[in-house]
Amino acid sequence: MEEITEEAAELVARVAGLDIGKASLVCCLRTPHQASLGRRRQQVRTFATTTGQLLELRGWLAAEGVTRCVMEATSAYWKPPFYLLEDTIAECWLVNAREVKNVPGRPKTDKLDAVWLARLAEQGMVRPSFVPPVWQRELRDLCRYRRTLTQEGTREKQRVEKLLEDTQIKLSAVISDIFGVSGRAMLDALIAGQRDPRTLAQLARASMRGKISVLTEALTGHFRDHHGYLLAMMLARIDALTGQIEQLTTRIREAIAPFAHQVAQLDQIPGIGTTGAQEIIAEIGVDMTRFPTPGHLVSWANFAPTARQSAGKTKPGATGKGNPWLGGALGEAVIGAARTKTFLGARYHGSPVAAENGEPWSRSATPSSPSPTGCCPTLPPGSPTSARTGTTGSRPCAANASSSPSSNGSPAKKSCSKTSPPDPRLTHPAPLRSAGYCRAPS
Repeated sequence: MEEITEEAAELVARVAGLDIGKASLVCCLRTPHQASLGRRRQQVRTFATTTGQLLELRGWLAAEGVTRCVMEATSAYWKPPFYLLEDTIAECWLVNAREVKNVPGRPKTDKLDAVWLARLAEQGMVRPSFVPPVWQRELRDLCRYRRTLTQEGTREKQRVEKLLEDTQIKLSAVISDIFGVSGRAMLDALIAGQRDPRTLAQLARASMRGKISVLTEALTGHFRDHHGYLLAMMLARIDALTGQIEQLTTRIREAIAPFAHQVAQLDQIPGIGTTGAQEIIAEIGVDMTRFPTPGHLVSWANFAPTARQSAGKTKPGATGKGNPWLGGALGEAVIGAARTKTFLGARYHGSPVAAENGEPWSRSATPSSPSPTGCCPTLPPGSPTSARTGTTGSRPCAANASSSPSSNGSPAKKSCSKTSPPDPRLTHPAPLRSAGYCRAPS
């Protein structure tokens, strides 16, 4: 029999709950009753979300001596009230809206939602989400906008390739990067009015000179002035995006300069470059004390399946969408590490022990398996990082292999020899949803 001792939760004396909308918010303030001992006094007021009204709200809460203020993560509307109150209220909490839903079937109004939040807050029945400090918020904005512009540039390049296919020009079938030196020279010549495939093929540089005959065939099409007009606009947009990305990279390098040591440590891990290290730090920060174990970090990022058990049977749980910004950086790191001849590369394709012993044993990791960047939460300043073992200090780390279909559409193959059991050194504790940490809002 398991004995669990839980201390009775103390009632928080002065709390406030905010139900936030775009144009207004409703604040419920609950404080001890001055005349009747043991009773509560409740006040509900509505404020506009303009700066003047929010300053009035802050002054009111400060005058009432509020020690805990709770609000839902509603779109981006929570940010102005939170940023104004976080320095005034001792415990300014942002909570996951899914975890503070009212009882189904009851009336739902802004006032009732604010009262419900305040009652949950005073009973200690809510958990705060992680809201990064100011420096991390600014770094996160820069890194996310850089990734957005990079994705937009990729989409524009795909439009260029689609335009060339429309003109029967198969340049991408011969040149791996049509936006390199040779490919860009040919595209600029097409815009300038050059239509002779032999002349266009002669613009090839370096190793591409050996493919002139193939390029001549690929450049034979029906490219017209209409296509040249569109191509010029697309290339101008690509150049503008490239310039903006370079400016953002310079600004990010300046913003992350105080943490250059952590960036260098992450850069030593196979698959993670400088850009990936910057994005990881922007998303999870450098203070890993908020995550007791690597499993807590995996769960917070929503990359661990939810536990679902009923009638003694365990059902498969979905991992959810997770943090797309952190997921993008980790995905690129996994692909890069899988191409290296290191522990992480062997872990992605199978067992490193089996790889060293030459045994034909392999397995796919579960979705909650730590990724190559699992070393990040164990990176104290000054600790050495081993690129071969993928460990920092004494904590193991493994690549994040996925059992989902491969990039070419074929299902991932699984094989497991009966004579080779799994390596116990690769065993990690399963992340827990009930760890007491909520996901940070996007």
